[in-house]
Amino acid sequence: MERNIIIRHNGEELTASIHYPAREKGTSGRCKDRVPLAVICHGFVGNRIGVDRIFVKAARELAADGYMVIRFDYAGCGESSGNYGSEDMESMIAQTRAVLDYGISSADVDPQRVTLIGHSLGGAVALLTGVRDRRVKNLVLWAAVGYPFNDIVKIVGREAYDRAVKSGTSDFAGYSFTPVYFNSLAAFQPFQEAGKFSGDVLVIHGTSDDVIPVDYAFLYQKLFWTRPEGRCDKEVIFQADHTFSSGPAQAQVMKRTKDWMNQQEHIQEEWQNWMI
Repeated sequence: MERNIIIRHNGEELTASIHYPAREKGTSGRCKDRVPLAVICHGFVGNRIGVDRIFVKAARELAADGYMVIRFDYAGCGESSGNYGSEDMESMIAQTRAVLDYGISSADVDPQRVTLIGHSLGGAVALLTGVRDRRVKNLVLWAAVGYPFNDIVKIVGREAYDRAVKSGTSDFAGYSFTPVYFNSLAAFQPFQEAGKFSGDVLVIHGTSDDVIPVDYAFLYQKLFWTRPEGRCDKEVIFQADHTFSSGPAQAQVMKRTKDWMNQQEHIQEEWQNWMI
């Protein structure tokens, strides 16, 4: 079952779609009681549907495997209220936490089994949220941004950034961006903060990504490996672009994500049984 909801945050209405777990799935007893939660964070000027409906497909596949999944539009994106280009990174982290509040408050959700899935800039936001919010136990980073300011300015063009600084606003893809937005990007360094996240991480990137370099996946993994706790797995998908837009690439990112998350569930179950 799926339904659309509104999550109110700081005077804005965040539109979200919630996917309920398939109750008939009895695998490993997950749907007998509390279920794991996954929240999907879209990227720069994106929305909760995703290119080629990738977020819709991912949510439905995970729900079929027993997860409750929430995918949502950041303020000013998709169907949410607000002006995206007037927000900042702190706001996006706060919005993500508001969605977590909603999901974890559900009586069906196990607060010990929470995963953030983030694509591109949403990957950076997911990581930064996980560092600040201990309720996040796992991260799945799809083609994640590593240097928010440099990466986004490269996308919009230096001229658009300069125009925003000079005149107070700049247009890109129909969105109006303010200096506040760009300055906030420069204040956050996901690579430097990666070591502060103590949970498990899956990093996925395509070799043909011409927006965010595949090298970031290797650097992220190296940084996550230096932590005293938490594991990190990496999947590099041959010839996949930034949005995993080919059929084979999308199938591979879905399968790897599902398999990894289900493996995490299995480890959690074994640990609980051992504790008993």
